[in-house]
Amino acid sequence: MRYEELYRSFRWNPPAYFNFTEDVVGHWARDRGRLALYWVSESGEERRFTYWDLYRQSLRFARALIGLGVRPGEPVMVLLGKRPEWFVAMLGALRAGALAIPCTASLRAKDIRFRAQHSEARVLVTEPACVEQVEAVRNECDALRHCILVGGSSAGWQRWDDFLAAANSGGELPRTRSDDPALCFYTSGTTKDPKAVLHAHAYTWAHRYTGLYWLDLTPRDLHWTTADTGWAKAAYGVLFGPWSTGAAVFQYAGRFEPQRELSLLQEYEISVFCAPPTEYRLLVKEDLSRYRLPHLRHCTGAGEPLNPEVIATWRERFGVTIHDGYGQTETTLLVANLPGMEIRPGSMGKPFPGHDVAVIDERGTRLPPGEVGDVALRGRTPSLFREYWKNREESEACWRGEWYVTGDRAQTDSDGYFWFVGRADDVIISAGYRIGPFEVESALLEHPAVLESAVVASPHPERGSIVKAFVKLRPGVSPSDALVRELQEHVKRTTAPYKYPREIEFVEELPKTVSGKIRRVELREREWRRKTTGPDAG
Repeated sequence: MRYEELYRSFRWNPPAYFNFTEDVVGHWARDRGRLALYWVSESGEERRFTYWDLYRQSLRFARALIGLGVRPGEPVMVLLGKRPEWFVAMLGALRAGALAIPCTASLRAKDIRFRAQHSEARVLVTEPACVEQVEAVRNECDALRHCILVGGSSAGWQRWDDFLAAANSGGELPRTRSDDPALCFYTSGTTKDPKAVLHAHAYTWAHRYTGLYWLDLTPRDLHWTTADTGWAKAAYGVLFGPWSTGAAVFQYAGRFEPQRELSLLQEYEISVFCAPPTEYRLLVKEDLSRYRLPHLRHCTGAGEPLNPEVIATWRERFGVTIHDGYGQTETTLLVANLPGMEIRPGSMGKPFPGHDVAVIDERGTRLPPGEVGDVALRGRTPSLFREYWKNREESEACWRGEWYVTGDRAQTDSDGYFWFVGRADDVIISAGYRIGPFEVESALLEHPAVLESAVVASPHPERGSIVKAFVKLRPGVSPSDALVRELQEHVKRTTAPYKYPREIEFVEELPKTVSGKIRRVELREREWRRKTTGPDAG
């Protein structure tokens, strides 16, 4: 079906009751041999799981949660990396009617403390690598009562296997409505603590269209989305999107390394692939002639605009065009390049079926082609988040009349394609990660040498942007290369390592408004001018 016809004819029709674990995974589990997950460790260990395997285990986990007294809507923190148990914990929490809170395993103690205190979670599931960080703040999280450890043992922790073994084998599980709370993602803000993006079960249902229309998946595909389990992108491409179509998911637990990623695509005959632009930029720098990917038929990318030259190089070598897509933690896809559409490299694409997306001005009026404005979604769709949990002010601030305003700026062309201009706020998107400057600045200010700091995005040819910190030192402290390294290591220890400033510039003063607020926008614009038109350009 052509895009225009698909978009015009699309109608939302979510069921009154929906549970992804029961209605989707349970559906595919009727075919006891259907592959759901092909997992490969960094060392090369392989494990296969059918839909039936994961369905059975998730029901056991759900009953174990209920055995602890977890009620519908009650939060469960899932602090796990790329491992099979993540799928079981997520599916089990959803089946129990609990509020699943996926968290990246690279969080530091203060990040964990904030999420546990804000959510008031009584249950946390994690892995040995995270135990030290959890223990550092466990006594400060009054609600936290049950800590479950996957793949190890530690004093005061319940082993994963024992937890599942203690579950009752029978009893009815809750029936969840489509508008019941299901998921909560914590996302970075610019000047405040992370916001809690609350989604209903309808969001997990809406991702069927991510799988069908953007990922173009069928039950015959083996799909690989490289996203970390703690981010909403994993919901798009690791869990809800592909399994809604009956496809199998491939997951590699090791760190990104370009040659290894290309080898995995070849060895495991991946048919549909999704990666952030940062990875594609590094992949095309390799000798692509060494790899044959005859099974690869469709590729997608999301997180930031992908350079046209990267799309061209990938297509020339493998005969596959990378289809960019644009969405948020708060939404499913809003704008995308779909199969069958004319691809205009560098464009975000056109509005995703079911979404009235436009570029609007400050009054909420649609802007004509060529004019830059705010990307916005009209009305409430099943794919849109319910609210910023426990934050009424932020929940109301993102609406402009009937429009949900994304915080991104763009313009359209005369054919309806969207072209990304930049963020309306200061959140840094680096290598697919969203990084709030406030978090990095706060970490820097904890160092005794730092008096003031401001953090902005600085252009980078491979990562899109990197974290750049402008630092004003305390009197008597001298700048040095050694101090740069010391501050970088300090930030790595204080917050998640991916947030550390890859560049630090010492300054005498920081630009400020008359009210004393630091003008990050001035620093950001200075960086973009320096790296795109100045002596550091190119």
